[in-house]
Amino acid sequence: MEAMWRRLLCMLVKEFLQMLRDPRMRVVIFGTPVIQMTVMAFALTTDVNNIRMAVLDMDKTPASREFISAFTAGKYFRISATLTGQDEITPILDRAEARAVLHIPARFSKDLYNGQTAKVQLLTDGTDSNSTAIVQGYAGYILTDYNDRIQKKRLARKGIDPPVQIDTVSRAWYNPNQESHYYYVPSLIATMLFIFSLLLTSIGIVREKEIGTIEQVMVTPIRRTEFILGKTIPYMITGYISMTFMLIVAYLVFGVHVRGSLLLLYGLTGVYLAGNMGIALIISGSAHTQQQALLTSFLVLMPSVMLSGFLFPVTNMPESIRIATFGNPMRWYLEILRGIVMKDVGVTALWPAILIQAGLTVTFLTVAVGRFKKTLK
Repeated sequence: MEAMWRRLLCMLVKEFLQMLRDPRMRVVIFGTPVIQMTVMAFALTTDVNNIRMAVLDMDKTPASREFISAFTAGKYFRISATLTGQDEITPILDRAEARAVLHIPARFSKDLYNGQTAKVQLLTDGTDSNSTAIVQGYAGYILTDYNDRIQKKRLARKGIDPPVQIDTVSRAWYNPNQESHYYYVPSLIATMLFIFSLLLTSIGIVREKEIGTIEQVMVTPIRRTEFILGKTIPYMITGYISMTFMLIVAYLVFGVHVRGSLLLLYGLTGVYLAGNMGIALIISGSAHTQQQALLTSFLVLMPSVMLSGFLFPVTNMPESIRIATFGNPMRWYLEILRGIVMKDVGVTALWPAILIQAGLTVTFLTVAVGRFKKTLK
């Protein structure tokens, strides 16, 4: 047992020296994940504010101006252009100078005051379907509020009390202000850990194959398990350090803090990192050059990130794709990370994800050990 610990310690020292002796590698390992997470967290946002809106007011009455001011009273819409004819609508949308055009016809105020339905038209740029849906949602909310105010004024003039209505009070649980940072920052931490643990480990091992130092390790009395541990533990430790830096930046810059148990989060992150190391060892076992390892890693990275629920909900995917995501470790870690960081939940709520995550990790490491045995032959 003492000899085993001594061999493992020597292996760990050798890996740390090999990994950290180059100053540029230290920047890549510790600095790049934090920088990329910060930049992407600023760039990735679903909040839509200051929507450029062109207005074609054919009515030009106090009523139409009041209606336009209902749109510009909040922070969502701002008037970017005032049109004079319908022939200007298409060109301004073609040039993307406005994302929406509010067209108020000439009979707007007359219909409104005669008790008839006053029709207006809102044209939106549909090239970005998600943003368009958000713009239309904002417009619908403003229109509903405006209609309520008109109805109350009309009834008040007639001396009639407004009818009883059901008033729905909705609240976004866990994220009351619906800030996209609370969703994207934890997701980016999971993504950065996945990308860098996979790339650094697989390329690091293959680099040893290329320069021939792995053969020197093979001829030593070190055993398979010690070799696997010696290769994975240093990268797991660097992954933990990177994660700690990212959590600090998430709190200081974006106000995202861990509401749940830090101990549970770090423990389950170890399971996630170990699974990533297993995938990296499988890749490095089949690659002979760093280019092969890099390309193979990208074949794993892209579908894993896209099918993890990071950008699109897994529940919205077709059933065959949903079944395939069961083998994606990032999907389960995202569920765990969001649960602990945002919801303050523990093992009781997360046990299915924890169980599958642990099963995947054991599977990946078992396959990696098996492939390493073949490599020795």
